[in-house]
Amino acid sequence: MPETSENVLEVKNLKTYFFTDDGDELRAVDGVTFSVKRSGILAVVGESGCGKSVTAYSVLRLIQKPGKIVDGQILLRTTDGKIIDIAELDEKSDELFHVRGGLVSMIFQEPMTALSPVHSIGNQICEAILLHQDVDKSQAEKIAIGILEKVGIPGAAGRMKQYPHEFSGGMRQRVVIAMALACKPQLLIADEPTTALDVTLQAQVLRIIKDLQAELGTSVLFITHDLAVVAQMADEVAVMYLGRIVEHSDVRSVLKNPRHPYTRALLKSLPGMSEGSERLPSIEGSVPSLMEIPDGCPFHPRCPHAESGLCDVGGPPSLQKIADGHYVACVRVEEIKAL
Repeated sequence: MPETSENVLEVKNLKTYFFTDDGDELRAVDGVTFSVKRSGILAVVGESGCGKSVTAYSVLRLIQKPGKIVDGQILLRTTDGKIIDIAELDEKSDELFHVRGGLVSMIFQEPMTALSPVHSIGNQICEAILLHQDVDKSQAEKIAIGILEKVGIPGAAGRMKQYPHEFSGGMRQRVVIAMALACKPQLLIADEPTTALDVTLQAQVLRIIKDLQAELGTSVLFITHDLAVVAQMADEVAVMYLGRIVEHSDVRSVLKNPRHPYTRALLKSLPGMSEGSERLPSIEGSVPSLMEIPDGCPFHPRCPHAESGLCDVGGPPSLQKIADGHYVACVRVEEIKAL
């Protein structure tokens, strides 16, 4: 995927491994490359265990031992033209501190683990603002109230003194979104932000993120397992499987003309995409353990188009360009095109 100044984030050959006490090397993210355009939304999609969240945490250097980023670049291009390689920053440096929460923010899956139960909502949002903006406490409170109102918290000024347990699940997620966007980050990472919500609240939260992204011009890296959400939210999509990207293109190309067997299988398993069959199709088997990664294409044990002696030998196939802006990692991509 080409390097360009239009990208706010460029991740190149990212490898994040976990090391066991027995000396095993678990390749959770193994050579991932992608970019997020300025003011754009890139969705990273795949089943649980594919490495989506580890990729997101790697961008902010939030990987804890025994995990480690062993290779790759994480290039953040700021609006003033500066390029920061987040992967090279010292873990205790002021620059990494400035990146986290200031230039790049994150919405976590579960708001109750992202919020402190012993501090008020207002205290937590104001703390983030005071750390990253040159304002006093009074100004920080005004900014906090304003962002809470934008995410749809009624009576925002009065609720500043309340604690997370006094909010519903949907309201807590709105608070987490407000905290992430309070400092107007250049990149927002949303790690499955609607997983614990019902469909009505999910739609509301997605609309809030989409509207604020358009208003603030923030770029978004959206992690999800739901292709229906991808269609609603994203401009581009990267499909991950077992720590690697297997297909990457704009949303329309991937949803209308999926070329990797895994992407096709994901789409067929969606309600309404199963061509009228009574039973909803599913992908046979499950994502292999990181300790049992198969030879060749990682997806070949579950792939209906796998060919013995071709798909199950050697290393995993690399991404190849099959059309303008469309990349697929499959050695039989042209052969199965018409299938």
